[in-house]
Amino acid sequence: MSSSAAVTDDQFATPTLDAESSGILQFVSSHGGYAYVRMATLAATGDSRAAEAAHEMAWEQLHSGPWHSVLPVWRDAYSMACLLVARFHCRDGEYKEALRVLDMGLIMGGMLLRGDLDSAIQIISAKSRGGGGEREGGKWRLVEDGEFSKAEVLRVLPVKSLTGKLVAKRSGLSLEGFLRDHFLAGSPVIISDGMAHWPASRKWNDVDYLRRVAGDRTVPVEITQLRNDICIPDYCCAGGGELRSLNAWFGPAGTVTPLHHDPHHNILAQVVGKKYIRLYSASLSDELYPHKETMLYNSSQVDLDNIDEKQFPKLHDLEFLDCILEEGEMLYIPPKWWHYVRSLTTSLSVSFWWNNDSGSSSMSS
Repeated sequence: MSSSAAVTDDQFATPTLDAESSGILQFVSSHGGYAYVRMATLAATGDSRAAEAAHEMAWEQLHSGPWHSVLPVWRDAYSMACLLVARFHCRDGEYKEALRVLDMGLIMGGMLLRGDLDSAIQIISAKSRGGGGEREGGKWRLVEDGEFSKAEVLRVLPVKSLTGKLVAKRSGLSLEGFLRDHFLAGSPVIISDGMAHWPASRKWNDVDYLRRVAGDRTVPVEITQLRNDICIPDYCCAGGGELRSLNAWFGPAGTVTPLHHDPHHNILAQVVGKKYIRLYSASLSDELYPHKETMLYNSSQVDLDNIDEKQFPKLHDLEFLDCILEEGEMLYIPPKWWHYVRSLTTSLSVSFWWNNDSGSSSMSS
């Protein structure tokens, strides 16, 4: 079968699928997927209903049991079906639906057809944008410049906020200095000038740009075009470990992440907007009333926005560090340090988790 039979010049090419489709279908057939093979073959000749049927069959196979028990060939078959379905959406000008299907192929499919999925997404994203340029009259900013008073901020923050010891702030912090004074010492720090070179620092406050690049996307930031706008900080090489997770956080003012701790070294980079962050040392875990359930062991029972001092009397006198993390700043949070986060404006931030070479930190999902 050659899946290129239904391709027209205004759609997209799938060179890997064209080369590998026969092998994928033979493997699927050898595992009893005769109906899928029949539908995928019909889809390649221009039958859109057959493409949808093949897509559904592959989806059902991905959910036939625990993920680790799914045969890898069905992940590739799902990617194939996503490409076939997306081709028909693209033909009909349904670019948003095409992107949704292709994104699901990236998330749920195998690695064999990743290149075809990526290139198709680039082509369709360009079509969906229609070549639109920057908004007339300048950028439509996600967060406007302007100061807000400390008094106004304090009204929405937990009690005692910004009244004690603040997180240290450093500029020009060398990797050696970071390793010595913060990584090995287990001491939080704000790095004030570590991301000025990121394209995200110039682009992510532009609403039109975000809509053009990611407005119709449904995948994590690490596999969208926005990934090209950020750089992994050199500090994440400290300890000789490796990056374990990269996450983007986007939300309105008032978004709260309750008090919890994470197992890895963490750099939180504030790209757009401002956040309030409170930190408690890992040594204070018992006094922070962690949940006893296994799934919630890293979360506190205490609601810092509404503290019940009778139920949690130890909390009142505990020392903490806090700060307002400004746009363009990065905060290093050592492993197992407890932290509470509140967005003070619309906010876009990125977190980098990494472990050290001792293997003392385990990966969590």
